[in-house]
Amino acid sequence: MTARPTLEKVAERAGVSRATVSRVVNGSAHVTPEIRAAVLRAVEELGYVPNLAARSLATRRADSVALVFSEPPTRVFSDDPMFPSLIRGVSRETEAADKHLVLMLAGSPRGQERVERYATAGHLDGVIVASMHGADPLPAVLARRGVPVVCSGRSLTAGARGAPPCVDVENVRGAERAVEHLVTAGRRRIATIAGPQDMVAGIDRLTGYRNVLRGSDRRSIVAVGDFTRESGIAAMRQLLRDDPGLDAVFAASDMMALGALQVLRQAGRRVPHDVAVVGFDDVPAASYAEPPLTTVRQPLHRMGRELARLVLTLASGQDPGAPVILPTELVVRDSA
Repeated sequence: MTARPTLEKVAERAGVSRATVSRVVNGSAHVTPEIRAAVLRAVEELGYVPNLAARSLATRRADSVALVFSEPPTRVFSDDPMFPSLIRGVSRETEAADKHLVLMLAGSPRGQERVERYATAGHLDGVIVASMHGADPLPAVLARRGVPVVCSGRSLTAGARGAPPCVDVENVRGAERAVEHLVTAGRRRIATIAGPQDMVAGIDRLTGYRNVLRGSDRRSIVAVGDFTRESGIAAMRQLLRDDPGLDAVFAASDMMALGALQVLRQAGRRVPHDVAVVGFDDVPAASYAEPPLTTVRQPLHRMGRELARLVLTLASGQDPGAPVILPTELVVRDSA
């Protein structure tokens, strides 16, 4: 078996020191073009392949960032486009920074332990945690172990001392815009399909709904889903049982709104004539719904890019600054 070429062999072939070869292989700019060319020629002639594990120990960089979803596989790999949109945004920035992106799932205690072991063993330069539920312990655990970590959306413990930095959207204001649109249109009995109340996005969007109704003479009509189409179907059926005379629905996600449209069609309710419907997200399917869905657009792709930038900033030892809050926009279509 032929011995694997070493840095020393490359240095001998190129006529330079081992340290110079190391600088070239690791991308240092402090090498003349002539020497760089000689080293790269020797690398090619010998078939030298860098020892990534040794490089990681020497540089204390893993050149990898993890995107961790605190969800089970059935949720992440469902038809909800939120997850691939976020992944595309993160991957664009990590690729530009020449970092590997590692996708990990932490929807169970065993999954969280696996992420913790992997991250604290030095395999990652930083971790992005997304789709958190409750007082998710993973971000704080990683931060205490010295792992650079940022969160997609605020955690329920965001006000705690030492809470990781985050990127979020203006969920409360976005929900307020949606419900204000329905009030302005003269809708009187406005229901909501709220998101899960163990997630900040679900809590904030319900808060926005209630803020607007509190300033009018309309009462709250609430059912709770989990952001999926199936939960939107179940919640819409419940709302029709609770208040058959409702004339508008604000759903805290487009997937739940699409489920609501299906139930309203089956119940013989015309949208928007009998019941107006507004969603939240502006997923691609919203514009193809029947009728096209009025919704609140949140910039998921941009959120992914901002998360990657933030974790790379933190991993480089720089101050990440204040939380990044991205704007939302009401997109009016035919459903309301």
